[in-house]
Amino acid sequence: MHLPTKVTIKEVGPRDGLQNESKFIETQDKVDWINLLSKTGLDYIEVSSFVHPKWIPQLADSEQVLKSINREKGVTYAALVPNIRGLERALTCNVNEVSVFMSASEGHNKSNINKTIDETFPVLKEVVDEALKANVKVRGYVSTVIACPYDGPVSPEQVLKVVDRLAEMGVYEISLGDTIGVGVPTQVESLLSTLLKHFPSNLFAMHFHDTRGTALANVVKSLEMGITTFDSSTGGLGGCPYAKGASGNVSTEDLLYMLSAMNIETGVNQEALIESAFFIEEKIGKKLVSKQMEIARNERSANVDNARTV
Repeated sequence: MHLPTKVTIKEVGPRDGLQNESKFIETQDKVDWINLLSKTGLDYIEVSSFVHPKWIPQLADSEQVLKSINREKGVTYAALVPNIRGLERALTCNVNEVSVFMSASEGHNKSNINKTIDETFPVLKEVVDEALKANVKVRGYVSTVIACPYDGPVSPEQVLKVVDRLAEMGVYEISLGDTIGVGVPTQVESLLSTLLKHFPSNLFAMHFHDTRGTALANVVKSLEMGITTFDSSTGGLGGCPYAKGASGNVSTEDLLYMLSAMNIETGVNQEALIESAFFIEEKIGKKLVSKQMEIARNERSANVDNARTV
């Protein structure tokens, strides 16, 4: 098995993680959480979204969050933007990078963006053009690259058509999302085999949700095929408001544990990351699902019990 020696983890919890929560997290708590994440060794944090608050009310405070965080040297602070108005708002907050987004399937694209795939391309091109004029890098998200909650299985060829158009626009990286978390390694291999015939591996990041517990297996298959950038979310937070049944992203702590045990460098401190996970768990008010948090929680409980017997 040929594996990379170094991998980049892109933390999407403050955006993708919180957008699906029913409880609004206070602005200062978001700021404090991002500040903790900034101290973990992560060099990329997706801070928020400039989608209209009507659609994502949990992130209605995006401008205030971006203006309030402590910015660490070497960390990219990014935001999701849906259109030119969202970009204009993001630029006033000194965002380092923006992401545009669409789906590989018509059903999810219409549900998420209220447009067909063909209608979406001109909107995104306007955003990309204006962002690049402002010397701001643009990343692209493609959702439902394995399957769609409305249309069923999505072919690699359909994903390729969308990737082609985004690459033409000038996005520097395309994050491929298994939005409903149903993919398995053979499907990931089929998808990447198709895409890598046309594009270099460094164009792509993988964005796995863990609905069926296959996210880490899919990461390993992606590593084998030369992918070195992965999106993840602290505590396994996440989901999609427009994809029924989609659960959280692969947990950053679980991903980090696996990569570290495989001697793959990330530059991220596991202990600091888990502390940030416990912080946001307390603010959300529910137990998060990552295995590393569960282990740490049990160890802390055991230490308390041992202290009581001394």
